[in-house]
Amino acid sequence: MIPTDSPPKTGKGPTLLLTWCVLMLTWILLSGMFDLFHLGLGAISAAIVAWFSHDLLFPNGIKGHSPALWYRFFIYVCWLLWQILLSGIHVLKLVYHPGLKKKIDPHIIQFHTRIQNETGRVTFGNSITLTPGTITLSISSPGRFTVHALDKQSSESLPGEMEQRIARTFGE
Repeated sequence: MIPTDSPPKTGKGPTLLLTWCVLMLTWILLSGMFDLFHLGLGAISAAIVAWFSHDLLFPNGIKGHSPALWYRFFIYVCWLLWQILLSGIHVLKLVYHPGLKKKIDPHIIQFHTRIQNETGRVTFGNSITLTPGTITLSISSPGRFTVHALDKQSSESLPGEMEQRIARTFGE
């Protein structure tokens, strides 16, 4: 017997193809290898990862992912890369400072985020972890973040500008 209240099936073809394209573009940009062998490896790797994870990148299908969202996300990633560089320089200065033991102050902070979108919260947590000097330890269901910071300066800006930029990116 076929249930009548089952959700309509949506094809995974468009999301699978778009996920493969995003992964392949990332492979090309980051690998720097443009010969047939490496492009072939990239295509195969991207296909395998896309097959298993296309629903993670597009949990609700393609609808809802406007070109404006992709543009805002690209701008955010550029800003994040700059923050990663700045934080990396800060951690480098800490490590090579003669008074390292006085400068370093590891601690755990907790805060609530205003980001309601689940993908936005995960992006926020991953962005914190990607930034040297901070690691997201947990994200609880009501939006409570627990973060480990290497020193006071690393934790001063949390949630701050990063949270605002992610909220803007995801239209909140």
